[in-house]
Amino acid sequence: MEEGIKKLPKIFCVIPAFNEEDKIAATVNSVKPYVQDIIVVDDGSRDHTHARALRTGAVVLRHIVNRGQGAALQTGSEFALKSGADIIVHFDADGQFLASEIKDMISPLIRGECDVVFGSRFMSKKSNLPWFKKNIIYPVSRIVNDYLLSGSKLSDPQNGFRALSRLAAERINIQNDGMAHNSEIQKKTAKNFSYREVPVTVKYSAFGQGIFSGKGRGAGGFKILIDLFLSKLTDQGDYGKD
Repeated sequence: MEEGIKKLPKIFCVIPAFNEEDKIAATVNSVKPYVQDIIVVDDGSRDHTHARALRTGAVVLRHIVNRGQGAALQTGSEFALKSGADIIVHFDADGQFLASEIKDMISPLIRGECDVVFGSRFMSKKSNLPWFKKNIIYPVSRIVNDYLLSGSKLSDPQNGFRALSRLAAERINIQNDGMAHNSEIQKKTAKNFSYREVPVTVKYSAFGQGIFSGKGRGAGGFKILIDLFLSKLTDQGDYGKD
């Protein structure tokens, strides 16, 4: 490499997937223009998610049983680090996020302005949030997150769209397998790293947005709150690695 030419960071995207056979290919293909490598973690799917992900050319890892989104993200992040990732993007498999916004997520990291970037659907961009989630579930989850869990004061603590520098990804070891991993990541970040939020768009469909039940990471608004309280009960203190 010629002196004075700065090496471009290697961007990996980790996509946890559970029973997303209808959307996984489109999601992976939408992400391809914005990253160098894509890792799909099939979290014990009972459909054709694994086969359809393989056909996209992405690296596909597989949990034999469904362990939860937190566990899938940890599996994918560990693989990305071993493969030389400089920045790791966490991105959902269900098509709710816009791949074009990955550029906004990674820009502060590339410029060296912070270590972790969190997406927020409550900033300048509009997302068609279901009424109950917008007015009940998420306000309560913000209170629980701010005062009982992470202390990060994020506007959107349950958003799974984020980007981490290599240093942050190495030190943030996700121990909560379920949805409470969001608060765990935020707590570790708030204690050990600089961070910021950027506005992102979330596209909701009617399917999978039930209050008590649903599909994937939208699996029931009350389940989010239950996982948050469980994470407080199982809090292990300083999550950062030595």
